[in-house]
Parts: sequence; structure tokens; C-alpha cells
Amino acid sequence: MIALTGRTVLLTGASGGIGAALCDALVKAGARVVAVGRNDERLQQLAQQQPAGQVVPLAADLATDSGRAHAIAIASKLQRTPSILVLAHAQSAFGLFEEQSMPELRDLVETNLLGPMALIHGLLPTLQAHPQAAVVAVGSTFGSLAFPGFAAYSATKFGLRGLIEGLSREYADRNLTFQFLSPRATRTAFNTSAVEAMNRELKVAEDVPADVAALLVAAIASGRPRMQIGWPEKLFARINGALPGLVDRSLKSQLAIVRRHARR
Repeated sequence: MIALTGRTVLLTGASGGIGAALCDALVKAGARVVAVGRNDERLQQLAQQQPAGQVVPLAADLATDSGRAHAIAIASKLQRTPSILVLAHAQSAFGLFEEQSMPELRDLVETNLLGPMALIHGLLPTLQAHPQAAVVAVGSTFGSLAFPGFAAYSATKFGLRGLIEGLSREYADRNLTFQFLSPRATRTAFNTSAVEAMNRELKVAEDVPADVAALLVAAIASGRPRMQIGWPEKLFARINGALPGLVDRSLKSQLAIVRRHARR
């Protein structure tokens, strides 16, 4: 269990849909949030919506070395340093793999995988200075079940899940815990119009950001190492781990729909 009251949480992706809802839920749980994102105006708005001093805006582009170094430096020098790092930033990449350029793929890996690696690595001394600390990665169903049209995105989320799982085992005897918590499709601007259209045709359920944030905060407080939100996504992720051939056949029947929406 991790009591959130009085803790400082470094939250990345705070200007996004799930991130903004997470920021609100964490403050309501008693935490002080260092809100990291690229949209400074949005971060300032988040801070103004909360009691004074409860949200500290920190504008940084986590897809770059300089942006990550800036976030690490600022967080490490705060009077009340973070004891919880919540990695909620991500870059979307819906599309057919053959139509995605190498620069796009590099940016995707830089943001979704190398960014979290660098932040965790740089903040380890700060986190371990606390009697109890946690690193929380907001993952995705596609971190357990790779989906056509999201092959490269799924690769980054699988990689993030592997990183968190490996670190959880590497630090099993320390005061630092690692959690991989996976939302399913959520109704935010993260999804392009093409993704929304595909989800409607495939009858994919979409959750409300505030509901997702509430579940994530409860999981953070409980110290839950893994969580997949939603049904049947939870079932499909388990089947994919045990009997991937069944999922292969199911997804093959949806390929025509996916390709139609994914093409540029």
C-alpha cells in the first residue's frame, strides 16, 4: 500500500486526456503533482484548476534528450522531491507499418520507450532516497496483445511492459516498486478520427478518462503490480499469452476493416 496523501508525484503526459484526468484524481487523493507535458498553456490551466501549489507545471518535450534532462533536473531539485513517477505520456501511431517512415518510427520509439527508460534511470537516486517509492507505467492493452494497424505502437508498449517487469524483479528487495497498468481504448483526443471510426465499426468499447483515472489511482495506492482495465480486453490479453493462435484467427477476420481505416 502507498498512501498518496502528502506525496509528490511526477506525472508525465499531464496535458493529455488520461493525464489531465489522472492529475485531477491524484490531487483529490491528497498528492502534489509535478505535471509534465509539452503544452505549457494546458499545464498552466491544470494548475489553476487546483488549490494553489498542488500542481506544479513543468513544460518539457520528453521525446528529446534535452527535454528529459530538464525534467529530471527540475524534479531532483524540488524542495519536496517526487517519490512516485507516473509515466502517462505516449505518442500514437495508427497506420499500416509499410506506410510509416523511419523518422516516424524513430520518434515513436524515442517517445514511448527510450523516454521512460531515461526518466526512470535519471530519477532512480531521487526515488530511492525516499523510504517508499514507486514507478508507474500507464501501458495499453496493446502491450499484451499486438493489434494490426498498431504494430509499431504495440512494439513500444510491449517493450515498456518488459522494462517495468524486469525492473520490478531487479528491485524486488528494495524500497522501490514498479507497476504496469493498462487502460483499454479511452475517449480522448489521443485517438484520431480514423481510430474512432474503426472502433465504432468493430464495436470497441471506449472508457471515460475520469473513470480510467480513478481505477489507475486506486491501483497505484494499492501497489498493484499489473492491471488490465476492461472486459473482454482482460480475457483477450490472457488468451494471447496462453493461446495466441486463437487471437490470430479472430483478428484475421477483422483485417479488411483495419486496413480500410489505417491506409493513408
